[in-house]
Amino acid sequence: MNRRAFITLLGGAAAAWPLAARAQQPVRVVGVLASQPLPPVQRFVRKLREYGYVEGENLRLQLRFAEGHDDRYPDLATELVKLPVEVIVTWGTPAAIAAKQASRTIPIVMGAIGDPVSVGIVPSLARPGGNITGFAAQNVDLEGKRLELLKDLLLNLSRVGVLANTTNPLLAVGLQKLQPVAKELRVSVDVFEVRNSDEIEGALGRLQQARPDGVIVAPDLSLADQADGNRRCFSDQQTIGRVSVSRIRCGGWSNDPRG
Repeated sequence: MNRRAFITLLGGAAAAWPLAARAQQPVRVVGVLASQPLPPVQRFVRKLREYGYVEGENLRLQLRFAEGHDDRYPDLATELVKLPVEVIVTWGTPAAIAAKQASRTIPIVMGAIGDPVSVGIVPSLARPGGNITGFAAQNVDLEGKRLELLKDLLLNLSRVGVLANTTNPLLAVGLQKLQPVAKELRVSVDVFEVRNSDEIEGALGRLQQARPDGVIVAPDLSLADQADGNRRCFSDQQTIGRVSVSRIRCGGWSNDPRG
């Protein structure tokens, strides 16, 4: 699904509200749960405006950001439920899990997530069931392909470092996809753990000291957001092949950070 279709999906949640109710101009309360005020969140707000929902008039947004600390999501989700809100829009796997655990009745729209089936959020994409719907990127299916690409670029590749948020349940799924390919290619994989945004600089420092032949950045919105502004990723003198699914400014390719 392309970005335009994705925004249309989120806007459709607003369009589905009863026309009669909208005619009476009730104030709709929408909760947003994400790592940071991401660009997709801003696009969502603009799309709501196109549908006639304007914050401060007939719309009240309740924004909750974990700010690089996934352990904050459960409390933030519970807070949204207690307000209450009429719908919760989430970005990322940890946010979606927290929202699901917080409510079985409030509609939840997953704005971006890697693989909601593998992490147990929904039973299937065709029939998600319950109170959850949204957009799945299925980007973890590409973990093996990323390693193959790195191997094609670096024929002598033997050691790969994976920069990963270990609090994200999607990581285990991604490693399951990656390990068989690594074994086939005879490439060893070392995971450099990050549990929150405060640990990113330290993990990058350990990567620099370990000097792997290549680096893969695991899908994770929080990791992508926080590392985006970290300019010390690797020294200019260090040559490392990098395949990134985040927006980290370390060279390589920038792809889909959804996790």
